[in-house]
Amino acid sequence: MWRSVSSWLKSYYKDVMVGLITLSVSWVLLYRIVNPPATLTMLTRLTIDSGSLQYAYVNTNHISPYIKVCAMASEDQNLPFHSGMDFEAIQKAIRVNKKGKKVFGASTITQQVAKNVFLFPQRSYIRKALELYFTFWIETLWSKDKILEMYLNVAEMGTLVFGVEAAAQKYYNKSAERLNLRESASIIAVLPNPRNYKVKNPGAYVASRQAEIQGLFKSLDGQYYLRELYVKTENSLYDFSKYRK
Repeated sequence: MWRSVSSWLKSYYKDVMVGLITLSVSWVLLYRIVNPPATLTMLTRLTIDSGSLQYAYVNTNHISPYIKVCAMASEDQNLPFHSGMDFEAIQKAIRVNKKGKKVFGASTITQQVAKNVFLFPQRSYIRKALELYFTFWIETLWSKDKILEMYLNVAEMGTLVFGVEAAAQKYYNKSAERLNLRESASIIAVLPNPRNYKVKNPGAYVASRQAEIQGLFKSLDGQYYLRELYVKTENSLYDFSKYRK
């Protein structure tokens, strides 16, 4: 049996590769115009957590500009300028990690979208390779505004709470488009570990992150920083080296 399968793959592996690439690119293109009904991460959480899934996709016009900028300030300040990989952030993470301090990642918002939307939550080299593959196609086929919109809609923001609309309703009893700066920073502050950190009544670490994110929001020119999502340039207009993630 295995010999026949191996023989078949040797004969048709090129067709299989073309088919897989076509399927994955079509998937990315589909989600450019169609909102994902669910993700593998959501389905995984449903199998291990009790309760019902809270998820409601909203388009970018119904998301507060405060939380858009807070997300970029905290997670990926160079989103408007990189092509999916932030090599400056990667080098910084390597330097910090070599010192034996707290381990920092360097995933861009685009990489997190690739992981959250198209892949499974487990860590492995295979998943990381697929993450980079989908990151390339997302950056190629989607606008930066769409990438940020998708990120804010599918990011895990609490136990079985996915996306900014569900988070806004759960924590503040309001829609995502009505979130203010303090509320936006509070939601984004828990993203490193949304299943353990609390948006309401946060501990010292999350409270510190909230204050830091609000400071970064102002440093990045506030709501006006959203203009940079539409600017095509190789060099950032800001010097991010002085900001601590």
